[in-house]
Amino acid sequence: MMQKTDHDIVIIGGGPAGLTAAIYAARAKLDAVVIEKAVPGGQILVTDWIENYPGFPEGLTGADLIQKMTEQVARFGVPVTYDEVLSIEKTPDNVIHVKLSNRILTAKAAVVVTGASPKKLGVPGEDEFYGRGVSACATCDGPFFKNNVVAAVGGGDTAVQEAIFLTRFAQKVYLIHRRDELRAARLLQERVFANEKIEMVWDSVVTAINGSMAGVTGVSIKNVKTGQESELKVEGCFLWVGITPNTAFLKDMVQCNDAGFIVVNARMETSVPGIYAAGDVRNTPLRQVATAVGDSAIATVEAARYIEGLESGAVA
Repeated sequence: MMQKTDHDIVIIGGGPAGLTAAIYAARAKLDAVVIEKAVPGGQILVTDWIENYPGFPEGLTGADLIQKMTEQVARFGVPVTYDEVLSIEKTPDNVIHVKLSNRILTAKAAVVVTGASPKKLGVPGEDEFYGRGVSACATCDGPFFKNNVVAAVGGGDTAVQEAIFLTRFAQKVYLIHRRDELRAARLLQERVFANEKIEMVWDSVVTAINGSMAGVTGVSIKNVKTGQESELKVEGCFLWVGITPNTAFLKDMVQCNDAGFIVVNARMETSVPGIYAAGDVRNTPLRQVATAVGDSAIATVEAARYIEGLESGAVA
């Protein structure tokens, strides 16, 4: 007989994916709880304006979208617990233990939707202007810089692809790279060098992001070979120096790829039965609100089926 647990399902993370999981869990009549470390929303809270999420033709702020999602979760009666998940493990009798700061919750299944955090430069002005001219998502924020001059930082595939994307809107893009050659694929390099709107700034690092109450006004840069310092007048700064999945609490519990993102199949199943992952924390080619929501719907429906199998004895 299945051991009694505190909840049917524990949802770890309170961003769009986590809130979607809560809604789907409630509709499946599961006893669910959302565990959020800080405040619901995650990275979306630093997005000034969203205009590519279906159903909102006029657009809305990230905070507004999260408020609507949070209200919807509340109407379904799913509680949100504000605590940090320190670790997660599964016992031989198929009980999942989620260790919080001062207690342990047990569940039959878990959905990990902890997202990923953009790596930062660690320079003055970066945090101050994040979401007000500093961004890590050209798809999200590029349209707001129509006919502006912007800076982009990075030299890998993502940086080059996103810099090219920015030229759909920006008048000019400075692509700043600390080395004298890009790390991106050769085809992407050819495209960026052929784009008249992109100017390479080689052997340079950003030392500060400058601005005013209105937003970003420029970036201070330093040539790592000559030591020369200068400033580029820009109205935005996009950072693509990598992202880090928020998976430290898993401690190799599930399979991850070389970059640390959780490996899942089409059903959002991890390498451990009963543990699912969705959204930015998984190995996905696109990290957007729409994809996070879709992933999470699949993960929660599959988790409900898994729980049904456990309770019926179909899952050993």
